[in-house]
Order: sequence, then C-alpha cells, then structure tokens
Amino acid sequence: MRRFLPSVACLALAAVPLAAQQPDSTPRRIRARIDSVPVQGGVYNRPFLASVGRTAIGGYLEGNTNYFREDGISDGFSTELRRFNIFLFSSIGSRIRIISELEFEHGTEEIQLETALLDFQVNPSFVIRGGIILPPIGAFNVNHDSPRWDVVDRPLVSTEIIPATLSEVGFGAHGRLFPRAFTITYDVYLTNGLGDGIVLNEHGRTRLASGKGHGLAGEDNNGRPSVSGRIGVRRGAGGEIGLSYYGGPYNSYRSDGVQIDERRDVQLAAVDLTTELGPVSLRGEMAFAWIDVPSDLREVFGERQWGFHLDAVAPLFRPRIRGLTDAVVNGVLRVERVDYNRGTFSSTGDAIGDDVTAVVIGASFRPVAGTVLKGNYRHEWIRDLQGNAFARRAGFQFGLATYF
Repeated sequence: MRRFLPSVACLALAAVPLAAQQPDSTPRRIRARIDSVPVQGGVYNRPFLASVGRTAIGGYLEGNTNYFREDGISDGFSTELRRFNIFLFSSIGSRIRIISELEFEHGTEEIQLETALLDFQVNPSFVIRGGIILPPIGAFNVNHDSPRWDVVDRPLVSTEIIPATLSEVGFGAHGRLFPRAFTITYDVYLTNGLGDGIVLNEHGRTRLASGKGHGLAGEDNNGRPSVSGRIGVRRGAGGEIGLSYYGGPYNSYRSDGVQIDERRDVQLAAVDLTTELGPVSLRGEMAFAWIDVPSDLREVFGERQWGFHLDAVAPLFRPRIRGLTDAVVNGVLRVERVDYNRGTFSSTGDAIGDDVTAVVIGASFRPVAGTVLKGNYRHEWIRDLQGNAFARRAGFQFGLATYF
C-alpha cells in the first residue's frame, strides 16, 4: 500500500492536462461544486458577494457528529459545532476592496481573525495585497470553506503537512494573465512566517501546525520574513493545476540584533489539481516539507514529511423536491496519506514509521450549491515511530455546512 498510493496520486496529477481538454458535457448544476474561478479567487468566490453594493456581510456554519473506534476501544458518540465564521466585505471605489473573516472554532474555544486584507488593483495582472493573508501553499489553504467540501474532515495533508488554515501578516502581489485559451494566475508574498512550536510542542513530533499563529498580533520572532508563492494554470472551465512554495526561518535565532541560536528553516512545496473526468469531479493536493531540526532531536523529530489526498465526487441522482431544482446526491471517495517522518534509523537502517493512511467513503446531499449534508465512513491505518503493526481507527461521521 505504501508504494501504491503515491503512484495513484502521481497518475491523477499527471492526468489533469488531458482531462482539462475534454468536452464539457456535465450539467451546470452538478458542476456547482467545482469552483468556476481560479483558486486564487477563492477568498472572494462566496455567495454573499453575488450582488452587493459597497459593503456586505455573510459567513458559513459547520457542525458534525463523530463515532470512532480504535482497536476496539471507543470514546463514544459526540457532536460539535466546529466553526461559525463571519465574512465582512467592502468595495472602496473601483480599485480597492477589503475582505475579512472572523472564525469561532469549537464554539468559542478559539476565536481568531483569520483574514483581514486589502487589495489595490493596478490592473488585473498586478494587484497589491496586504494584511492578514492566506499564504497560497497548495489550494486548500485558500479554498478551505466547509460548504465547498463533501467530506466532513479536512484533508490530513492540508492540515498536518501544510498547516491550514494558515494565516499570516504580510504583503505582496497577485494577478492574472490570459495567453490564448489559458488563464495563468500568480501570487507572491512576504509574511512573518512560522514559529518555534514546529519542534517545541506537546505532540512529540515535528508538526508545522504547532508553529502557526505567533506572528498575527506581534513582530516576527526572528526578523526574517517567509516567502510564499503559487502559479496556477487553467484551461477554460476544464480544471486547474497549481505549483506552490513556502519557505523561511522558523526559530527565534536572533534577539535585539544578536544571534543566539543557529538559524533553522522550513520549506514546503506543493502541487494541487481541480478537474473533471466525465461526471466525476477530482480534487487533490500533494505536499512535501523539509525542516531543519536540532541535531540531538533528529530521527525522533522528522526532517522530511510528505502527504497527499485525492477526492472523487460523482452525482448519483437528483431527488425531486419542490423548490429545489438543482438538488443532487453525490457519492464521495477520498484516499489520503501523511508521513510525518520520512527516512531510516541510522542505527538499524529500518524505515522510520509515524504515518497515517486513510480511506473515506460516503454520500452528500446538496439541496443548493452552498449547502451540504454529509455522511462518511472513515478508516485509518496508523503506524508509530518504530513502524509497529498498524493500529486501526474507524468510524462514522455526519455533518452539515452552509453559507449564509
């Protein structure tokens, strides 16, 4: 399975240019779940902005239930309101616009200003952006709203290898070019970057998600920004493929201009796709991470990580419900894997474990494009650092998400 799954992902990614050139025979109401604009525009591609004057407010709600068993042991049934997010948008003249997102996660356990950015358009090919932005590493970090997804849980690669949702203070530019039948988008930003928690955390492993958030309200912890960027290529309405990068120092190696530690960097590279093969919508992401780890912590704390996910969604039937002419029931499949510690033990030469492989099957009901009811069965195979036999975790999830 370890050799087979990466091959599946690579083949799917390679299929994008061919799939993008196939005739568009899928009914428009089914294609509502595939974004009709480039990934770059995800922050504005929300239904509350369909027709507004100067200012608009909207948001989305996400809730779910869980029942899981791991090696025969269960914590029982639980229900949670995962997120309640509020958007605020304002158009200040013809060239300036502001958008922000305030997130209430797990009730009021976490409250965070996830996005607060200003765009100044010089022309469509050059737009200056500043504020709390979403670095464009992969596609999910920009397009993570729950109503867009048919699986209850977010992809592991997008939350553990890429630490989505990743918000950072910074500035940069983005734009769109239109050579012949293609749309090319680019983004490039300087941001405060990740922090020391990548290694110094309660999880006992290298974890990029534990290094985020430190620079939202204060100064950078080392005075050196991180660089992020993405290039996306789209052919008509057939799909999009993107290549992205994120890199910079993460540890506090300088204080008051004096170097107090060795500089340690983190680098991420990702490829993402969105396309269709006949009636099947495909969406996936693959990411690789390289982390400088102190020499006395290596092997236990991974220096290299990688992961991928591939989602396939296909319409099963359209129920006849009065007033819901575009309602559709979809079948859902996700295959995903993350490896938190790529490499071998120097003492034995054996492969280091600490990885998770998962398969999700289910169905979703979309009464309208911006609302989804989800039912999933999830099965995970989990290996520890020493590569011991798989622990198995499996369970059912039911969820709902809607824009408002």
